[in-house]
Amino acid sequence: MRITEGMDQAQFLAAINQLESSISQTQSQISSGLSFTTASEDPIAAGLVAGYNQVLSQSQQYTSNAGAAQTSLNVEDNALTQVQDTLQSLRDLALEANNGTESAQNLSAIATQVQQIQQTLISLANTQDGSGSYIFAGYSTQTEPFAQSATGATYSGDQGQRQVEIGAGQTVTVGDNGDLVFNQIKTGNGTFDVTPAAGNTGTGVVGATTVTNPTAYSGGAYTISFPTAQTYQVVNSSNVVVASGNYTSGQAISFAGVQVTLSGQPAAGDSFDVTPSADQSLFTSVQNLATALTQGASTPVSEAQLSNAIAQTVNNIDQALSHVQGVQASVGGRLNAVTTQQSVATAQQTQLQQSISNLQGLNYASAISSLDSQNTTLQAALQAYTQTQGLSLFKYL
Repeated sequence: MRITEGMDQAQFLAAINQLESSISQTQSQISSGLSFTTASEDPIAAGLVAGYNQVLSQSQQYTSNAGAAQTSLNVEDNALTQVQDTLQSLRDLALEANNGTESAQNLSAIATQVQQIQQTLISLANTQDGSGSYIFAGYSTQTEPFAQSATGATYSGDQGQRQVEIGAGQTVTVGDNGDLVFNQIKTGNGTFDVTPAAGNTGTGVVGATTVTNPTAYSGGAYTISFPTAQTYQVVNSSNVVVASGNYTSGQAISFAGVQVTLSGQPAAGDSFDVTPSADQSLFTSVQNLATALTQGASTPVSEAQLSNAIAQTVNNIDQALSHVQGVQASVGGRLNAVTTQQSVATAQQTQLQQSISNLQGLNYASAISSLDSQNTTLQAALQAYTQTQGLSLFKYL
């Protein structure tokens, strides 16, 4: 085969182009810090990196979700703390009003404070997060959940519990709906409630109420009535007498696994209903207290009615405090879950990024050494070619 000068030049140029391409690739690697930028450069490693990047992106999205959940839960936690502080102030006011020495004017002033506390509680129930969403509105985050009414407050949110995915298969509730937090509060002692009949004409006042034997209390309804001022009887919903005896002020009346303490002097024909605790809005309890305080107490009978109203409110406030504390404990548990998941995600992302770096990260020392070698080879090739181009048999003929 005859080798011409043109063929020699073509081969040389091809080699030069290959060297320049290698130099360009190495320079690109040094510039980007990556050992490859396209799948064709290293198909196997590129496939692994693509998979790792997908998992990393998903993990980072979970971290972002967890951050948003943490912010929302912190807002709720702070609001619930303020609700408890406000309820404690309300409880103190109720006890102050129930000392039996307050004038009608003082009771009216306390009623005004109670109404102000009501507004504060409604404001807290309408708490918004940093994005303007109402945290106690369920799914209806753009709807103000509570509005004050004559009987307390109306709820315009829904029963939704918003969920945020903070990990693969792991969700967390962010934002308890207001109906759950503020409306589903048990009355009385949380198991049963004692209410004086509206037509009572004596001075009987409800005191401590307790469950002494949970297995004996069926959750039914009972009535404590006074055939005379000195005797009582307890009947169940079928009007069957389950207990009876002589009445002594301050002595507990026991029946069906419960005890009810009454003080004062009921009149003949007075009665007290014992019913299972029901859900009642916190705002209704507060409004009932304000109404009772506004009506005041000018006679022994009205004083007893006021004492009973205040005692009921104090019981309901205690139940509200316990209920809100329970919700807050749940929020705390969710915050702990978010923090734990964030730690797991951070560790996972660090590992993924290290794996990606191991596959695609550039060894700068090796790359720079390779670039120097490639430049040297190119320069030597160009110099050799220049010298050989001066050689020809025709020069010696």
